Amino acid sequence: MSTTHLSAATVSTAANVYFDGKCVSHALTMADGSKKSVGVVLASSLVFGTAAPETMECVAGACEYRLPGSTEWQASSAGHKFSVPGNTRFEIRVAEAYHYICHYE
Repeated sequence: MSTTHLSAATVSTAANVYFDGKCVSHALTMADGSKKSVGVVLASSLVFGTAAPETMECVAGACEYRLPGSTEWQASSAGHKFSVPGNTRFEIRVAEAYHYICHYE
């Protein structure tokens, strides 16, 4: 089951807009100091870079992703999570909209 609510967070009101508006997110700092972002990727094929390890959690919609070193595309839909190593890049392709929470490690 996907996360439907996050409690006790400070939200950055300015959106992070990437890839000409194809990805929009807001940064969250949780009460325990951990960092997350919540956002949506619209129909597109994109390559994201990571600084720290992160876990992508799909809360609605769907995508396909390809992790570094892999030739296989994997499917992700509501309730599914996948982890991406830090200091790397991963590919994502979205047909309609992919709503996510990014959990930074």
